[in-house]
Amino acid sequence: MQASQELALGILMPRMGLGVFDMDNETTASIVCAAIELGYRSIDTASIYGNEVGVGEGIRRSGIDRGDLFVTTKLWVDAHGVQPAQRAAEASLARLGLDYLDLYLIHWPYSVGGQHRQAWLGLETVKERGLTRQIGVSNFSPTQLNELVELGGSIPVINQIELHPFNTRGDDRANHTRLGVVTESWSPLARGRIFDNPVIAAVAAKHGVSAARAVLRWHLQHGLVTVAKSSSPARLAENLAVFDFVLDDDDMAGLNGLDRGESIEPDYYKLS
Repeated sequence: MQASQELALGILMPRMGLGVFDMDNETTASIVCAAIELGYRSIDTASIYGNEVGVGEGIRRSGIDRGDLFVTTKLWVDAHGVQPAQRAAEASLARLGLDYLDLYLIHWPYSVGGQHRQAWLGLETVKERGLTRQIGVSNFSPTQLNELVELGGSIPVINQIELHPFNTRGDDRANHTRLGVVTESWSPLARGRIFDNPVIAAVAAKHGVSAARAVLRWHLQHGLVTVAKSSSPARLAENLAVFDFVLDDDDMAGLNGLDRGESIEPDYYKLS
């Protein structure tokens, strides 16, 4: 199994990434530096997280070459427009202390008056200006994603969505496959709900791994890119150790069977 996913133009994105949601800047800097030292090469943040400064500081502390990292940040809903999106990208880069992004995402769709379409046109301009290597979306429904494709310009390389064994998002993934869009999962461990499930516990015990490793392996064997968070260096190392074992068909079927369409977050599709 490949440890990277190829995006458009041959750009490679690590399939296991570090998320930094709900961390302050100093914690973020420490965790990002530690994660890079452990071998993480993909860092996922967002302007609304308020810790882009910490991400940049962690990168600098690590001493890693910029070209060895894949950095993602996201456009918030208050900047949905061609010019606002460009200003937001410039501000994110300034906070990160970077010259370019590897991936810039629309964080949430906001459909009233078609703002997500204007935001997408803004991201296309951000890419044309060389501020990001690739552009994509997050939390877009199939209908909203199809609307962007119908604009006739760039197709989002990724849709980052909530996805875990309790909500496998089959319709979304099928639509992504049809369009050539990579599926990236956030909250891959369902905010810790996986740890109390007996089916997951049995699969993990069978392979002598933790529940987290078993579920993250499930994500990878579904062909997903995923981003997991932890403020514990030990957990960070554990989450990255998912390439040395394989779940068999029975394991995959057991985890697939946990799907109940249960979301951790509200259904923002219905609010947009």
